[in-house]
Order: sequence, then structure tokens, then C-alpha cells
Amino acid sequence: MRLGVFVSDLRGNEEMLDRLEAEKLGVFLVENGIYHAVIKEDGKSSPVIRKEDAEYYVLTEDLQTRGFTSFEVDSKVNVVTYSDMVDLTMETYEKLVWL
Repeated sequence: MRLGVFVSDLRGNEEMLDRLEAEKLGVFLVENGIYHAVIKEDGKSSPVIRKEDAEYYVLTEDLQTRGFTSFEVDSKVNVVTYSDMVDLTMETYEKLVWL
């Protein structure tokens, strides 16, 4: 199964993500979830984006709303527009969940 997961909060999602298994896993960082893509704690990336076998996406509109640019995003994370996100969710992932 190809699973797309929306993360909209800053805390409490890494344990749930660790338990998810999918043929293809895509993690969409939206709303306050974008902080996982831009903020480092003790010089380390957020635990949410440490899962090696996942694709990570951050919504550019949410970045801009919170005063960040694509240059500040962790290199593991792909910056996408709302239109890109719609295409990904409709064409790439079979199931979608929201954490």
C-alpha cells in the first residue's frame, strides 16, 4: 500500500510514524507541522523526518505564512505547492491519514 500521512502538529507524531509500514510512505508537513522541516533541536533534525524509507513534503504556502523560506528547509524534505500536493495525493498515494 502507498500511504500518505498529513502531519499538522509540532509535537507527538514521531511514535505513530514509527509504527506505520507501507510500500511507499509520504509524509506531508502542513500547518504547524512545517516546523519539523525547518527547526533543529540540539543540531538534529526533527524525529518526525528521521524515518529513512519515507518521502517528506512541506507545503510552501504554510512555510511562507509562518515566515520561512524554502532555503531554510531540511534537505530531506521536498518543498511543494498546494497544486503539487493535490497531484501527489491523487496520483501517488492510495490511502491518506491525518495525524
